[in-house]
Amino acid sequence: MILLGSSEEKRGKTMNDYEQFIANIKRKTGIDLSQYKEAQMKRRLTSLYEKKGCQSFAEYFHLLNEDMNLLNEFLDRMTINVSEFYRNPGRWKVLEKRILPRLLASNKKLKVWSAGCSTGEEPYTVAMMLSRYIPLTGLSILATDLDENALQKAKRGVYSERSVAEVPTLERQRFFTKEGEFYTVNEKLKRTIIFKKLDLLAEPFDTNVDLIICRNVMIYFTEEAKDTLYQKFNAALKPGGVLFVGSTEQIFNPKQYGFETEDTFFYRKIEQ
Repeated sequence: MILLGSSEEKRGKTMNDYEQFIANIKRKTGIDLSQYKEAQMKRRLTSLYEKKGCQSFAEYFHLLNEDMNLLNEFLDRMTINVSEFYRNPGRWKVLEKRILPRLLASNKKLKVWSAGCSTGEEPYTVAMMLSRYIPLTGLSILATDLDENALQKAKRGVYSERSVAEVPTLERQRFFTKEGEFYTVNEKLKRTIIFKKLDLLAEPFDTNVDLIICRNVMIYFTEEAKDTLYQKFNAALKPGGVLFVGSTEQIFNPKQYGFETEDTFFYRKIEQ
């Protein structure tokens, strides 16, 4: 354990060291780590630089600046890639039985966006679910994430048995090929997804979207960053479109952002 000391001077230096690191990373990569909750981010970063034998954020940035492989490893660790198919299945059942039928009643070519798609389980889940209503050839789902390594894994579509545990048997037989201990998504399902790198906090969004799924992403952001995202998501949706968030991301005042609650963790854009 590194003891930071108790003096105001030492605490000030530590804070300046961290703030300078954040500024350096933003200049080098365009990623603004200050938008993430500081206590969580500092813990993760401190653990990372200690494992590399560094004594400060400045020393760690020097390593990252000199070694592209180390920088890529750092970026991979900064993003949260915990995912599985049909994560929290009860909420997916609501999407299947209540939300999708309403959206499809007025439009059979839905514009769907998986924001913060991680390694792909979420957009593939949506595609399988939509295939119960419309042919695969009629599907086109945008899936974005900040982590290029995660996106590459998503494009490969190879998953462990644990990841596909909640996939219904019929879907598993229809959309996956089992190879040893792993399951590979078939090409027909892969073709329904467009994977793309996107920084939710810094880049513009598409518009006229019917369904945005952004689950277990915003819990890592500051309140100010969340406010910005909710407003951007609302602007991206069609009137009546839906934002589907994670089980720890309930919006307590949805009207503030132009939403109304359609079901738990589902928010409909208010039609003007």
